[in-house]
Amino acid sequence: MFIGHFAVGLASKRWAPKTSLGLLLLAPLLLDVLWPVFSLLGIEHFRITPGGGPFAALTFDSYPWSHSLLMAVVWAFALGGLYLARGGERRVAAVLWIGVVSHWVLDWITHIPDLPLWPGGPRVGLGLWASVPGTIVVEVIMLAVGALLYLDVTQVKDRIGRIGPWAYLGLLVALYELSITSPPPPVGAERMVSVVSLVMVLLVPLAWWVDRHRAAAVAHPASPAS
Repeated sequence: MFIGHFAVGLASKRWAPKTSLGLLLLAPLLLDVLWPVFSLLGIEHFRITPGGGPFAALTFDSYPWSHSLLMAVVWAFALGGLYLARGGERRVAAVLWIGVVSHWVLDWITHIPDLPLWPGGPRVGLGLWASVPGTIVVEVIMLAVGALLYLDVTQVKDRIGRIGPWAYLGLLVALYELSITSPPPPVGAERMVSVVSLVMVLLVPLAWWVDRHRAAAVAHPASPAS
């Protein structure tokens, strides 16, 4: 799952309209921020396995600390707790919690059975990735819905606020297409994959910047009956 995680962050704006889109995106992307860090540190392990299709070029041998269900819940509480400790609202903390855990749920739908329920526990996964068209349809629909929700609850402040969201969505779609159509990375380039995955984190501050040029939409009161 790639753009589907971004869709969750975009849609989250519906329930936290005054919260930065950067933070709302960080929640569903958090596990994929931790994974390359843990891989580079040698805590988690994966292999490049060409021939598995565009969504299965990597075999995840061990990523219990970033991608087990138990740890997803732990990281969700950590992010939500940090937000509350900085004076944030409980409702927004709940939105962030759901965002983090949603990552595991969406990965459970798409991955083969490689997601542990807890470190050392049984691995699960429904395997939607086996169907490339099915995966694309699901993710594109999710992104479209997330984008519509975001645009519905925000309004333009300036020119960047008008163009920025569409440019950002275009960038996501372009990166998604590249991830599908590009050849798999060479065997033995696991470190490079981890570094590139970590660089993708830059999409979070980019979203924060775009979102600064939009504001929470103001609901217009209904006209009094004549």
